[in-house]
Amino acid sequence: MAGDGKHIVIVGGGAAGITVAATLVRKAAGTKLDITVVEPSDTHYYQPAFTLVGAGAFKFAHTQRPEAKLIPAHVEWIKERVTGFEPEQNRIKLSSGSTLAYDYLIVCPGLELDWDKIDGARDALGKNGVCSNYDPAFAEYTWSCLQNLGKGATALFTQAPLPFKCPGAPQKIAYLAAHHLQRKGILKDCKLHFLTHAPVMFGVPFFSKELVKVAGRWGIGTHFQHNLVAVDWKSNTATFDIVGGDQQGQKATMKFDLLHMTPPQSPPAAVKSSPLANAAGFVEVNQNTMQHTRFPNVFSLGDASSTPNSKTAAAVRKQAPVVVRNLLTLIRGGQLDPGYDGYASCPLTTAYGKVIMAEFIYGGKVTPTFPLDPRKERWVNWWIKVTGLPFFYWHYMLKGYDWFFPHNKGYVEPT
Repeated sequence: MAGDGKHIVIVGGGAAGITVAATLVRKAAGTKLDITVVEPSDTHYYQPAFTLVGAGAFKFAHTQRPEAKLIPAHVEWIKERVTGFEPEQNRIKLSSGSTLAYDYLIVCPGLELDWDKIDGARDALGKNGVCSNYDPAFAEYTWSCLQNLGKGATALFTQAPLPFKCPGAPQKIAYLAAHHLQRKGILKDCKLHFLTHAPVMFGVPFFSKELVKVAGRWGIGTHFQHNLVAVDWKSNTATFDIVGGDQQGQKATMKFDLLHMTPPQSPPAAVKSSPLANAAGFVEVNQNTMQHTRFPNVFSLGDASSTPNSKTAAAVRKQAPVVVRNLLTLIRGGQLDPGYDGYASCPLTTAYGKVIMAEFIYGGKVTPTFPLDPRKERWVNWWIKVTGLPFFYWHYMLKGYDWFFPHNKGYVEPT
C-alpha cells in the first residue's frame, strides 16, 4: 500500500473486482485513494462465452486475458488467496499468513464449483462424454463430445439448485446441441433430455413459457425437480434425486452418451465462515445499496453477494457503478443511493444464430433495453452475444466506462 489516502481493498479480480477497481480510478477525482486488488489467479476468463466454446462457436483462447494486463494503473495487485475476514478489526487474512488492513472493503470473489456434491463427478469430468462448460478446463471437451455423437445417442443436460452462475447456461447448450445434431441430419435419431432441480424451465415466467416451446421444438425431453447426485463414467450412468411431484423421494438413473453437468456452486470457504456471511454463506448486503448490513465500510457485488438477482456479468455491470458511487459518497459523508434494482441479463441461445435476450429486475419484471418484443429469437441478439458483448466487456466494462444503453424500466409485458 502506498500513499496516505483511504485504503480500499477489493477481494477478487474477476468481472466485478476489475470493473470496480477501474471505475474507482475513473470516478475518484478529488478523493485520495489507495486501491488494492487481492486475486490469486494469473488468468482472467470471459465466462459468458464458455457455452459458445462448448458449442464450437467461439475460440477458447478468446475468453482469456492475463490478469496482470487488466489491473488498472496505480492499483496494487496482491497475488494471494484470502483465507479469512476480520471486519471488526478492518483486516483480511492472506494465504501467506499475513494480514492486510483496510479502511473500506469490497468483497467480490465469485463462486466456486462444488463438484464434490455430486458423487463421482470430479473423477468423471473429461471421460466417456462427461463434460461441463462451467469449468474452463472442460469447455472445449464439450464440443468434442458433441462432435462424437452419432445416431441413437442419448445426451443429458443437468441443472443444479440455484443460485449458480448464469442460470440459462444449462439449457442453452442443450439447444445448441440439438441444432448441431440437426445439421448432421441425426437429431430425430437421438434422445436429448434436460433435467433440472427447478420446477420450471426458467425463473422468470415470461421467458419460461417461451423456453418450454423452444425445448419442445427441438424434441428435448424436460424433467423438472430432478437433481443430479451421482455419476458413473465407467457405466455411463447418471443418478438423480427426484425432489418434487408424485415421485418425490425416489431416484432415477439414466444412461448417456453425453452428460453435460452444472455443478452446485457457493462462495469460497473463507466467505462462508466469516462474520460477513448470511446463513446461506453469501456476503449479506442491502439489495439496493450493496452495502453490508452490519459493517458499513464493507460492500459486496457479483456472484458472492446476497442480492437475490440472477448471477450474471450483466448484473455486475449494473452493480459496479452503484458500489463505486455509494463508496465514494460514504467517504465524503453523503447519503447512499439505493440504485441497484436487481437488473440482470441472460442471452438465451436457442440455436446457432438465434438468441432470446432476457433482461429483468427484482420480482421478475421484464426490462428490455431495446423496443422489441423480448420473447422473440433474433439474429441480432446472436451478434450481440457473440461479438458485441465480448468487445464491450474487454474494452469498456473492465476499463470502468459507463454502459451506453439503460434498460427500460417502464416496459409493459405483452399479453
